[in-house]
Amino acid sequence: MILRLPRALLALCLAFCCAFAFAQVPVPPEIAARSYLLMDISANQVLAAKDADTPVEPASLTKLMTAYLVFDALRSKKIELKQALPVSERAWKMAGSRMFIDPKMQVPVEELIKGMIVQYGNDATMALAEAVGGSAEKFVEMMNQQAKVLGMKNTGYRNPEGLSAPGHVTTARDLSILSMRLIQDFPDHLSYYAIKKYRYEGTPATNDTNRNMLLFRDPTVDGLKTGHTDAAGYCLIASAKRDFPNLQGRRLLAVVLGANSEIARANEAQKLLNWGYTAFEAIKLFDGNQAVAQPQVWKGVDRTVKLGQTNPLVVSVPAGTGGKLRTQIARPEPLVAPFKKGQQIGTLRVLAGDQLVREVPLVALEPVEQAGAMRRSWDAMRLWIQ
Repeated sequence: MILRLPRALLALCLAFCCAFAFAQVPVPPEIAARSYLLMDISANQVLAAKDADTPVEPASLTKLMTAYLVFDALRSKKIELKQALPVSERAWKMAGSRMFIDPKMQVPVEELIKGMIVQYGNDATMALAEAVGGSAEKFVEMMNQQAKVLGMKNTGYRNPEGLSAPGHVTTARDLSILSMRLIQDFPDHLSYYAIKKYRYEGTPATNDTNRNMLLFRDPTVDGLKTGHTDAAGYCLIASAKRDFPNLQGRRLLAVVLGANSEIARANEAQKLLNWGYTAFEAIKLFDGNQAVAQPQVWKGVDRTVKLGQTNPLVVSVPAGTGGKLRTQIARPEPLVAPFKKGQQIGTLRVLAGDQLVREVPLVALEPVEQAGAMRRSWDAMRLWIQ
């Protein structure tokens, strides 16, 4: 016998089932901003977003890319922290926020970095750009090239400091990508963003306070940058790192763009961070360089290959659902040597029930060299029989 339910009752049942299925999906708080994005950097997952791909002016958030290229120049020894740089007329006459340096000065690179990051100095930013790029125009080309390398698909730079200009745009998603890579690629320089007060000797004492209010409110916040123009509104990228029993140093990143005031951007970023830490839990499934699987290898010196990731594998899931996770591995069969270290061989899928939480590549943690002619022939025969 087939039981037929009235349409109204059937619709009610379906609605209840859908509501139950999604009951555990956290709903983000209302955020008073044009666009925002909250990322769990430890898990490389976006937890919440609104209009994250809508183009906006980046204002002083532009200086994150300038800093990225400056830190890269330090790493490649193109410049050095103690190296004194000249101050050009162009740098001296920059409009907007300033470090108050002039052409009579020779300013060390590290002081210019602090002036750019803490004081938002457009003059310091220009001096660094000219040193790294040879000219501001060449440096802007480097900025746009680096944006493409990082996968910032909707970003265009027209200057290194962030003053309004046609075509000078980015998005919340692109800024999250840049911020994450800045933190991951240059961890030794992240401390500059946590400096609360700084001024260069001989410059005005009133221009010494970092505009990121959360540095003064929340001890777990260690960066990253604020920005403001009339067109961009008040913007803030806030990074925080908090310790939990199951994961030490869990880092979240809140991107808030187009708030109405300095206080509003700080409040909304804090709201996002607090919600992210309470609504989601981070689960470390595997340590970095831990073998997730060791499948059989044919025609190789070794009989198995260790598959995993070089970094810890962390996933972020709604609070209380970590015990429901399961994993699946997809890989080609058969696996025939040789394999290079770091070569992608398979994919790990992390699921909560039937819902895909995250999909990550699995790479060879160690190389597997090709075996000699005798073993290769023997394995070829065995494969043929199979």
